[in-house]
Amino acid sequence: MFERFTKDAREVVKGAVAHAEQTGAGSVGAEHLLLALLDREGSRASFALGALGLAGRRDPVRAALERARRRGGLTQAETDALAGLGIDVPEIVARVEEVHGAGALSGGRRGGGRRTGHPPLEPGAKDVLTGALRAATARRDRRIGDEHILLALTARPGVPAEVLADHGVTYESVTRVLPGGGGEAKAG
Repeated sequence: MFERFTKDAREVVKGAVAHAEQTGAGSVGAEHLLLALLDREGSRASFALGALGLAGRRDPVRAALERARRRGGLTQAETDALAGLGIDVPEIVARVEEVHGAGALSGGRRGGGRRTGHPPLEPGAKDVLTGALRAATARRDRRIGDEHILLALTARPGVPAEVLADHGVTYESVTRVLPGGGGEAKAG
């Protein structure tokens, strides 16, 4: 599948790997793909994000992803649902961090052994890349670009889609601002 990726899409994947390595994550998640997209300039996805007003709000997006990471990757909707059942996620996080240290639920590198090579892709990140292929196919594009990764992130339930939606970036809004947008089947 990677042979169909444009240079911009490949750079997003490389950027996601770099974000995972910088944070000490044991694997590359969908949130790392979103962070790499936010870093891009001059690409179709960066155009769409800029047109939707997200270019000036990168720091709040990063902060929202960090809050979700501290919650063990739970979305705010999942946290609220658990609260409705009497489960206080912030309290659980506080207790775990009291015993195991700050960021204990953030999915950092486990074990004392040294790993060689790049961190592997999590199933969620693989789902996003598969969704990017579906988005490209739905739009009748021969190559998979970074805009297809953005579309897939907005279509797949989870923290990145929730954070993007909180900032006005949805599958529908992205398809409206991309050339040839409107009416495509969802890439999820």
